[in-house]
Amino acid sequence: MKKEFLKVVLPFFAAVIFVSFNACEKETDKMIPPILEFKTGAGYFSDTVATVGISTPIKVGVHAEKTEGEDFLNTFTVSHAFDGNTIAQDSSRVLDESEHDDFDEDVNFTTRANPGTEVYYFTITNRDGLIVTKTITLTVQ
Repeated sequence: MKKEFLKVVLPFFAAVIFVSFNACEKETDKMIPPILEFKTGAGYFSDTVATVGISTPIKVGVHAEKTEGEDFLNTFTVSHAFDGNTIAQDSSRVLDESEHDDFDEDVNFTTRANPGTEVYYFTITNRDGLIVTKTITLTVQ
């Protein structure tokens, strides 16, 4: 009788323990970086490498989207480096609540009045601190 009881009770307790452990697992953050793309179309400069003239006006459009439910977009930064020198930050801002899911920005600048290389960095950061940067490298002649 005792053996019969154990044959029934042991599998039952094993199943209860298995279900309990699996039910307690929490969903983990997948740590997927946000999406960052250049806008294309009339009036937008979206080439990642190009040769342009001195004092050329440039308009770059960026679009960013969050990739995970709670990992809202946090900051947007624009920086540049001229002729291989240190990167200098042009602007940075914390995004407001209306921009947490997706974000659009047009950035206007003019190339320098002397030849050289100009690299522009467009960076979006999400709540988890994941960073995505897109660059445009211009050879100014």
